[in-house]
Amino acid sequence: MSTERRKQLFRLLGDLPDRRKTSTEILRIEEREGYIIETLLLDLNGHEKVPAYFVKPKSAEGLCPAVLFQHSHGGQYDRGKSELIEGADYLKAPSFAREFTSLGYGVLAIDHWGFGDRRGKTESEIFKEMLLTGRVMWGMMIYDSLRALDYMQSRPDVQPDRIGTIGMSMGGLMAWWTAALDDRIKVCVDLCSQVDHHVLMKTKNLDRHGFYYYVPSLAKHFSASEIQSMIAPRPHLSLVGVHDRLTPVEGMDKIEKELTAVYAGQGASDRYRMIRSASGHFETAVMRHEAVRFLQKWL
Repeated sequence: MSTERRKQLFRLLGDLPDRRKTSTEILRIEEREGYIIETLLLDLNGHEKVPAYFVKPKSAEGLCPAVLFQHSHGGQYDRGKSELIEGADYLKAPSFAREFTSLGYGVLAIDHWGFGDRRGKTESEIFKEMLLTGRVMWGMMIYDSLRALDYMQSRPDVQPDRIGTIGMSMGGLMAWWTAALDDRIKVCVDLCSQVDHHVLMKTKNLDRHGFYYYVPSLAKHFSASEIQSMIAPRPHLSLVGVHDRLTPVEGMDKIEKELTAVYAGQGASDRYRMIRSASGHFETAVMRHEAVRFLQKWL
């Protein structure tokens, strides 16, 4: 995928802040069974500080591979980054913090705009204010994720060339967009987030998704699989439920067919998989098993 196409996608994301030096405040350090939680305040975007958690194994010696965990939406604006530690009713146990630190990974999770410790303005108010001022909510969310990568690479306990990303639902969309736009993501795993926007329009399913995801003119220039093809040939696993009404099967079929061809064309067929569960919009035991196996193989 050409650099020009990636630049074109960035242009659709509205006016983004200038890349400045990030700064960090450590607010608290706690020990849990098997891992350490750092509560952080990151200066990423120049508009508002971004609360975050970084977790790492207690037993870690030297540098850890790391995962950027992208939280879901679920209408749970009070949750945000705490999903990493506490999980959610549609995620399997143990929490991703416990799961990944037990495997030797460090994990960063940030509160996205309107969630967790950044809640106060509603999602629709944030969306409208940004639209009026030349910004795009999804673009600003993506920007925070890209700057979070800058922060991860700056940490003395993270292997800067071994960073992956994972997320469920909104977090899964964020995972594959971030991986598409930044080669520093070496492995991408997304759960319940294979949405083709053209199919959403065709099947009259646009209202199943929140305001945050609507990027002006996106459908004129990119399909979902064209964005995701920018991840190739890096490893990419999509875990989907065939009864998930937020991700119509017609769209999943289209994405899988097109990405399978892209990866085959780059001699990397073993690095892309879409695995389907006979389930709805939630993480299954199979999804967790496959996500862990994929990360262990490629990260």
